[in-house]
Amino acid sequence: MLNLLAPSSRTVAFGCRYPAPKHLLSCTPTSRSFYLHRPRTVSLLSPSTPSPYPNFITGNSPFSRMALFLSGRGINTNKAMVENLQTYGVFSSKKVAKVMETVDRGLFVPDGTPAYDDSPMSIGYNATISAPHMHAMCLQLLEQNLQPEMHALDVGSGTGYLTACFALMVGPKGRAVGVEHIPELVSSSIENIQKSAVAPLLKEGPLSVHVGDGRLGWPEFAPYDAIHVGAAAREIPQPLIDQLKPGGRMVIPVGNIYQDLKVVDKNLDGTISIRTETGVRYVPLTSRDAQLRGY
Repeated sequence: MLNLLAPSSRTVAFGCRYPAPKHLLSCTPTSRSFYLHRPRTVSLLSPSTPSPYPNFITGNSPFSRMALFLSGRGINTNKAMVENLQTYGVFSSKKVAKVMETVDRGLFVPDGTPAYDDSPMSIGYNATISAPHMHAMCLQLLEQNLQPEMHALDVGSGTGYLTACFALMVGPKGRAVGVEHIPELVSSSIENIQKSAVAPLLKEGPLSVHVGDGRLGWPEFAPYDAIHVGAAAREIPQPLIDQLKPGGRMVIPVGNIYQDLKVVDKNLDGTISIRTETGVRYVPLTSRDAQLRGY
């Protein structure tokens, strides 16, 4: 039984409320919000090829404050990145701040890229790592379901950044699982994690990353208290709902041209409640072959 709730009053996205150069972006009113528009180009990207329009093709909210977009440029330390997100009200959780300061984003982005800018980045294979503000938002939405000893699933784990954050939050007695259908990204994400503060959790076993179709979840360690999906589904995959623990929460972007970040709660009686957190723009949740073809 689905209980569709009204959109949350707390939103971080929506709107071009601050001026920006017209040649960089334009704002077009819709019935939902003001969206940032950039030309879309899709090609088979190698790991070293940056996307020409990264803000359009990956998981980012249409910023609630253009000031956030502009202020997030040129930041050169992980701590400054976190402080900038806090300053602009993206999140308020002290635990999320500590986790993001501990897991250095610079270890999880391609060499030579501005690791701490509040911007998504291409990681090759028509995949991206989301902007820091989206990671912060999702971590705060899932915080109560990322307590010690809980189980968390990261679908479309990419470079491994958010999976590493999950592992730190659930701790050595919990379980953090990343699922990614591009084998090369799984290999590189493991290398990234091995360089990070959560490397012991990978070695000891509570943290793992697997090659697989994330739309099917990862039944081995289900049920999960928290599920994060890093690509937009046309509909919420039933296997992910099935693998969500009663009392658990999933955050997942849903939609095609217009997308919303949905918060899916499984109530203790097994019923499902869904609400909209904010408008977003993510790459589609699809098969490996479709992704490599450019969707």
